[in-house]
Amino acid sequence: MRKAHIQQLPLAEATPDHPKANELAKISEILDQNSSIYDLVLQDIGTAGAETGAHGMTAEQVLRAAIIKQIEGFSYRALAFHLMDSRVYSWFCRIGIAGKPFKKSTLQHCINAITDTTWEQINCVLLDYGRSEDIEQGRKIRVDCTVVESNIHAPFDSQLLVDSVRVLARILTTVKTELPDLVFSFSDHGCRAKRRGLGVMNAKSSAERKKMYKDLLLVTENTIGYAERCLKAFRSYHPATLEQGGVMSMAKEQLEHFLPLTRQVVCQTRRRVLEGESVPAAEKIVSIFEEHTDIIRKDRRDTYYGHKICLTGGASNLILDCVILEGNPADSSLTEMMLDRQKIIYDRYPLKSSFDGGFSSQENLKKAKEKEGVKDVCFSKGRGLKIKDMCRSNWMYKQLRNFRAGIESGISWLKRSLGLDRCLWKGFESFKRYVWASIVSANLLTMARHQLA
Repeated sequence: MRKAHIQQLPLAEATPDHPKANELAKISEILDQNSSIYDLVLQDIGTAGAETGAHGMTAEQVLRAAIIKQIEGFSYRALAFHLMDSRVYSWFCRIGIAGKPFKKSTLQHCINAITDTTWEQINCVLLDYGRSEDIEQGRKIRVDCTVVESNIHAPFDSQLLVDSVRVLARILTTVKTELPDLVFSFSDHGCRAKRRGLGVMNAKSSAERKKMYKDLLLVTENTIGYAERCLKAFRSYHPATLEQGGVMSMAKEQLEHFLPLTRQVVCQTRRRVLEGESVPAAEKIVSIFEEHTDIIRKDRRDTYYGHKICLTGGASNLILDCVILEGNPADSSLTEMMLDRQKIIYDRYPLKSSFDGGFSSQENLKKAKEKEGVKDVCFSKGRGLKIKDMCRSNWMYKQLRNFRAGIESGISWLKRSLGLDRCLWKGFESFKRYVWASIVSANLLTMARHQLA
């Protein structure tokens, strides 16, 4: 029977007197003082394993292992090794001297079962604790946006076509091998597609490149035809062979998933390359594996492929809130929402708020000033706004403007040390879980350092 936490602590060695060990000890103390967190995690992982039989990882062990993974930037394979090898990590994760080490597959299955909603609730519990310990009161906030990239390669149309042919051909080969009596025509054009993709990259003229693209599109459309005929043959095949969870059932689901994505890649390539059309970002797909990925154009300079997130930071460097956005909405459309979310978290609006220049507008300033209890609202770039309309004095405006700049260092720290530069988990739901896991881990580390200082 899976449990929330171990009732009696296992026999373990004492932790060494080292700064990192001291930080983990303080994080452990914070978690134990907020044990309701374990019940939140148990609601998610309770259905991830058997409710009877051998004991699995407790909710406490899953959460602590997830925190170690994010803080240290371990892969699941490295995490499994270090939990077995390090006495500090094994102590932190409540693994005794005689405890059985966890496999990487178990760690991955359990950690990824914690939903983004649960991570957000955990963060709210920690913020309540920070308020009671006078670490963060939420009276002064700073808001900025950044981009977390998806784990994809550069989205060239030629490479997307090659990927589509390769994946569909691999699935169709599996079907032919497992069901040789399933009648449909198929030829693997993977090698030809790869050659055409290299030809596009190395073409010396636009005419030569367009010729390569035409043949690559022809190959891709032929492969789409094979996949469509395979699905049609599946419909008339004996249903017992396509049992739920079987190899053929998975192959059928994969074909139904990748076929529309491949058609979209073909369509956007024809429009852009052959017809010379400028395809809007909202109509593009940049990866058939991470199809949720958005195209984010930042400051008319850099282009990122991932998702835009909006962060609210406090005076203590805690991350008070995070919103993971779909598409690329303007910063100016987020100002009121971020303030309203602070009202939900702290049951009152912040006294002082500072925003990046992209959030500024006369309408946003007016709406922010109308919120109960809001005294000063600073936009780092006024864009025609007067200082006396934003803040009570020039001195206060300069203080808030300088205060806002501090969130840039916080974002940099999250990206360099907590893995927030690129999400390595697959799928949009896992993307949201990854982002929140990084934020919760960062907040625990920040709280520990405040209490140790």
